[in-house]
Amino acid sequence: MECTCIRHTDLPHTTKLFADLVYQPERIRNFYPHPPQEPSSFSAAADKIHFPDVLRSDLVEELRRQNGDSSSLDRLAQPGTVAVLTGQQVGLFSGPAYTIYKALTAAKLAQFLTSCGIVAVPVFWLATEDHDFAEVNHTWLFDAEHRQVRVEINGAAPSNQPVGQVAISQWPLARVREALRDFPFAQEVTAMLEAAYAPGATLGEAFGTLLKTLLAKYAILHLDPMSPGVRKLAAPAMRSALTLAPALTRDVLARNKELTDAGYHAQVHVEDNTSFVFLLENGRRVALRRNNGDYVAGGRRFPTEELLERAEELSPNALLRPVIQDAILPTAAYVGGPAELAYLAQSEVIYRSILGRMPVALPRTGFTLLDSRSRKLMTRYGLQLPDFFHGEDGLRARMAARLIPPELAATLQQSRDTVKASVESLAARLAGFDKTLASAVDKSRRKIEYQLARIEGKVGREMMARDARAARDSAYLYGLIYPERHLQERFYSIIPFLARHGLDLIDHLYENVHLDCPDHQLLVV
Repeated sequence: MECTCIRHTDLPHTTKLFADLVYQPERIRNFYPHPPQEPSSFSAAADKIHFPDVLRSDLVEELRRQNGDSSSLDRLAQPGTVAVLTGQQVGLFSGPAYTIYKALTAAKLAQFLTSCGIVAVPVFWLATEDHDFAEVNHTWLFDAEHRQVRVEINGAAPSNQPVGQVAISQWPLARVREALRDFPFAQEVTAMLEAAYAPGATLGEAFGTLLKTLLAKYAILHLDPMSPGVRKLAAPAMRSALTLAPALTRDVLARNKELTDAGYHAQVHVEDNTSFVFLLENGRRVALRRNNGDYVAGGRRFPTEELLERAEELSPNALLRPVIQDAILPTAAYVGGPAELAYLAQSEVIYRSILGRMPVALPRTGFTLLDSRSRKLMTRYGLQLPDFFHGEDGLRARMAARLIPPELAATLQQSRDTVKASVESLAARLAGFDKTLASAVDKSRRKIEYQLARIEGKVGREMMARDARAARDSAYLYGLIYPERHLQERFYSIIPFLARHGLDLIDHLYENVHLDCPDHQLLVV
């Protein structure tokens, strides 16, 4: 395999907060107390975990119910074992490919920590509580020519129902088979999907089954927070959040100001009446707002005392959720993407009040995957990953320039050089004669160079129009690498990559998770 590293600052939409977390952690110690680049951070985070034996026993019992027996569960049952946590919404057919990259990063880190004497197990939090069905009811695949294929569940879910509990009678598997039909491992992959996405299964069940199948050898424990057993474990921390709500809101608002004053952004908008909890009631996840010491929703008022008694029926929002996760798990490190790690910069003040500890925030490994044909095309046209971030028209223009015959390209370059030399000579002579004339010559030079560039562009576009193969190459590359102006890992499911390269692609990806490299990786499979 061939691997090239690309700095996150060369990728589109990278925030200043994430860039500093990855490359300049000393700037953000107020927001992330354990810099992920420092090996001592993991031992420092682990040392602050005081996990009662009773809680560990109850946690292991619940995880055994959800996962069955496993080597990871045996290790977690031992006092002092910590968790490396990651998670994702239960999206259709794995959701975006980075779901798998998160899990593999967590597994790799747990293995590394264990080898360093900090016994750790990887845990995947299935975000079954989220209630935005439109975010998870579809996924994107590609066919053999890298044409995008949207695969979507027909029908809608009840309003505000936690998506993990939505049962689907008919999955869009025929659409998957059609999209993948020309890939060498399509039959094996579709058979795997059919086994996981059985008629009547919920989104949470099917997603969990698929991940267990793909990642079986890495012994990653799965945790479904909608389970009554998990809700019981989370109840004490939920009660603390209710009791401390006014102070938590004040602290988060202050933290948001700290972030913006430092030139960063606050990922989650918070107001004085923002509630950090939802109520799970009648199969729905009801948004609550704080009002005069109580909570309101849809014209109903819920006294805080009532919610304290119903703590097992509460669900955390995006800022409280990581704290709840780490209240029921001995988490030494959390593996996440840019948005999730931005939550933690705000959540740090909640951690301080409820837990008194916080895990290391570690960015997941990111990949852009290429097949051998794509790598050859990029070499032929002299392309790098950032060349794709200016849109397909810009890519085609760059590729077109590579199609200009060498003799013509040499003539164009000679013309530029001749014009430059002549104008510079003239400007030098005029400078001693009349400075205003010299300025006019410089302005004319820029116009001439602009016109020459336009001519060169027209030549390139004409060559592209004449060369249908090059046009197909452009579509083939762009469709794979930057579909719909998104990074590949954020747009496509892992499924088409498995259909093209085989299920052992997972092992190759694991081998290329390099914990000491914070960069995005361009990987030729």
